[in-house]
Amino acid sequence: MLGSLLRQLVSGLEGIPEAVVQSFRNQKKVIGGRGLQVSGILKMFQTITGTKRTFLCVDALDECVPENRMVILESLGQIARESLDTRILLTGRSHVRSEVERKLGGAVDFLLIEPTGDGIIGYLREKLRSDTTPEIMSSALEGDIMESISQIGSETYVETMQGKATSD
Repeated sequence: MLGSLLRQLVSGLEGIPEAVVQSFRNQKKVIGGRGLQVSGILKMFQTITGTKRTFLCVDALDECVPENRMVILESLGQIARESLDTRILLTGRSHVRSEVERKLGGAVDFLLIEPTGDGIIGYLREKLRSDTTPEIMSSALEGDIMESISQIGSETYVETMQGKATSD
């Protein structure tokens, strides 16, 4: 994921900094041309974010494998600490909030977004209207699904982080 963020960041630049180009070249010289390691990616982030205000967005953090999520959070924390003009937006379901708080500490503001029952039902109805195999779903099953889903609800947290010192 960090490599993908870096790729997107670099693609938005008018010119790629020489330090970033050199890092890629150095990695190609390694036996097997292994991909960039986290430390190398972070150095490139610092090179780029040190020269301009940067916004990073990571959607659906909760969908990352927990081990990878920890590396991502630690890396984003390091980027925020070392690049004070960098802003990071994370979204994820509520179960990752404690991990984010633990890894990013006071550098994070949380905003709880709760969908309304009407919003969920409207979304589901629209999805069912565009279903390519509508004959599979009976009206009774559709009714049961609508009732069950609207009772469950969902919480999503949006975390915003500004570049400032954090503690683990």
